[in-house]
Amino acid sequence: MAESKPSTPSPPVVRSNKPVSEALLNDKWDHAISSLLIRSSLGLSFGVIFSVLLFKRRAWPAFVGLGFGAGRAWEEADGTYEASQA
Repeated sequence: MAESKPSTPSPPVVRSNKPVSEALLNDKWDHAISSLLIRSSLGLSFGVIFSVLLFKRRAWPAFVGLGFGAGRAWEEADGTYEASQA
């Protein structure tokens, strides 16, 4: 029969856990970026709707809506970061 080698257990894999502060910062960035994408796209879509319905298909309402959405997301993210510093 074949000779069998005794199996030696492999050493455990060392996983470096992120510090709590880095994990919190990553969560805040994720929330800020997702909020920016959602609010900007909502502002853009409202701008396109108003452009079609009220402003004879001009481009500026869409860009204004995009800016309002991005500004709201920026203020929300800024408030989140400032609340954690106090």
